[in-house]
Amino acid sequence: MQERSSKRWYLLLLTAGLLLLNGCREGAWNNPYPLSESEQNIIYSSFSERPKHLDPVRAYSSNEYAFIAQIYDPPLQYHFLKRPYLLEPLAATAVPEARYFDEQGNLLPMDAEPEQIAISEYEINIRPGMGYQPHPALAADQQGGYIYHHLGQADIEELNTLGDFTETGTREVVAEDYVYQIKRLAFPALHSPIAGLMGEYIVGLDDFGKLLDRQYEQLKTETGEDKPYLDLRQFDMEGVYAVDKYRYRIRLHGKYPQFVYWLAMPFFAPMPWEADAFYSQPGMEARNLSLDWYPIGSGPFMLSENNPNLRMVLERNPHFHGEAYPSEGDPGDRELGLLDDAGKPMPFIDKAIYSLEKETIPYWNKFLQGYYDTSGVSSDSFDQAVQFSDRGELGLTEAMQAKGIELMTDVTTSVYYMGFNMADPVVGGDSESARLLRQAISIAMDFEEYISIFNNGRGIAAQSPLPPGIFGNRPGEAGINQQVYDMVNGTPRRKGIDYARQLMKQAGYADGRDAKTGKSLILYYDTTASGPDDKARLNWIRKQFAKLGIQLVIRATDYNRFQEKTRKGTAQIFMWGWNADYPDPENFLFLLYGPNGKLEHGGENAVNYSNAEFDQLFVQMKNMENNSQRQQIIDRMITILQHDAPWVWGFHPKAFSLFHSWYKNVKPNLMANNTLKYKRVDTALREQQRQAWNPPVVWPIVIIGLLLVLTVIPAVVLYRRHERSAAR
Repeated sequence: MQERSSKRWYLLLLTAGLLLLNGCREGAWNNPYPLSESEQNIIYSSFSERPKHLDPVRAYSSNEYAFIAQIYDPPLQYHFLKRPYLLEPLAATAVPEARYFDEQGNLLPMDAEPEQIAISEYEINIRPGMGYQPHPALAADQQGGYIYHHLGQADIEELNTLGDFTETGTREVVAEDYVYQIKRLAFPALHSPIAGLMGEYIVGLDDFGKLLDRQYEQLKTETGEDKPYLDLRQFDMEGVYAVDKYRYRIRLHGKYPQFVYWLAMPFFAPMPWEADAFYSQPGMEARNLSLDWYPIGSGPFMLSENNPNLRMVLERNPHFHGEAYPSEGDPGDRELGLLDDAGKPMPFIDKAIYSLEKETIPYWNKFLQGYYDTSGVSSDSFDQAVQFSDRGELGLTEAMQAKGIELMTDVTTSVYYMGFNMADPVVGGDSESARLLRQAISIAMDFEEYISIFNNGRGIAAQSPLPPGIFGNRPGEAGINQQVYDMVNGTPRRKGIDYARQLMKQAGYADGRDAKTGKSLILYYDTTASGPDDKARLNWIRKQFAKLGIQLVIRATDYNRFQEKTRKGTAQIFMWGWNADYPDPENFLFLLYGPNGKLEHGGENAVNYSNAEFDQLFVQMKNMENNSQRQQIIDRMITILQHDAPWVWGFHPKAFSLFHSWYKNVKPNLMANNTLKYKRVDTALREQQRQAWNPPVVWPIVIIGLLLVLTVIPAVVLYRRHERSAAR
């Protein structure tokens, strides 16, 4: 009996160990995803914070566009491969061309002078046969009535997600849906961030918004509801209307050629009126059932899961109209394999899973293990991923190369700058003293060093507001800021600090002292940076001013207070940046246009710069086509800015991205947001690499097993002794 009992102990331990090892034999043990997904056509990525808005009338942030740009189909898009950035049709059948009319309504020639043009008209033809994703807002009964448009309060209280609806429906996208969305831009209750700008151009948009506001307030009084449903179809807008089922027109004040770029943004994607009617039912928003949580689009993907505390999932839209991968690209694209899928139907993947990752290190480790397909390069992981050769050439470390990881870099269409408040009595204004002071500081602020220390070399020093790739940016010597740089052997070199000190002396601040008062020059730097990680950066900035004998006082505050200071013109010197809305010089140069001054006009000219010649040239340039005449005007504008120095021009960041060898069709596109449909994965290679990179670590289990055995043996011995004693 005793021997059979002890054998059972050993047999149980052996069986448990074998089961454990057998259960771990399939797939890597640390795989965070279900084993059933290993061969599925899925892309894995992450997000760090919940997108606030997924309604295309309000969404305007990059973390929001990462999702909605895959869901909605605006009329146009940017070509995935061609550079410079080129617009092409998406939902539209062609890129629309404006027709121009004078005040009397007479048609003007295409080369008419801008001052002759009273109205620009765009007629947009959309492709027939486009269908919305399956959605309960479109679920209809046999008589055509919508099933879920008249839910009771008890029904709504039982709902938690969109998946709780048992029925879904779809319908064809029509021109009226595009018109309806533009009406939503005008609706004040929806707070669209571009309503003000579009009101300056789209005929009747402002008046239409005022009409809707009055009607909405009246409806709230009549219904007693806080947010009743206002059917925008019953109101007409003067400048936007459908011509027929697949055509609509937009009329603009004057000439605004940049408008076509807006047609590539989700703001101008179609919206079925049924979505507003469905989500406006009382109690829906309180259950997080709204367009901000569950979009309804006609694009290649739909949001099938929105759990911001865990993950968000995009799945293929079964009613997507279809699109072919580009057949043309830039020189060299074919050699890089970027045309291997030419002409093939998209999207290539069935699903994209975005997991919540608030910290960069766990994300980086999962990328190295193969559980994320792509990754950025944070400061913490830079040295592990990227190295510079003796000649200063950028490349991947041997560890990255051994894994087949590839690096893609590109200069972003962004600019970070140090701004001088031109309304300030010391650093601002158009006096010779203030101008020389700004130029001296521009030389002393060594942004090449800043990029090296704080950005791991990821960026290029700016010569003007215009980033590379934007029309008007002059590469090479032609674009050098001669107030700050000299050309030495064909390379721009920042002027020496001694020259900057000479400018200080000419400005009346020799050795950093005011010649009039004899006191040290004290300047103030306003910033939102106040954490321990920002200390080194702020100390570095202070040292740049100290090279000129200037005492820099750091005034740290929260972002709301910082914005208030810029609005009131009380900030003196500060850092800010701008990301392009569209690839046109107007979108950068307007940041220095006088009538856009933040202090007087509440615009985006945060430094309140005003120069009569610059402003005149801006008005002349902004609505021109890209040609040699426009380039000449921009050249003069840039020269004026470099001379006046309202900014220390700062730098244009360089984006770094890593991707695994199984992740295909990767080319940086800094204007397009809807690039998920182009991506393809080799799932077999991915699974093979995951297995190779994540071998099972058996020794802890062996040790645990031995410890169990060592623990059990004394117990068995004691038990047997006890049995023998009892028997005697």
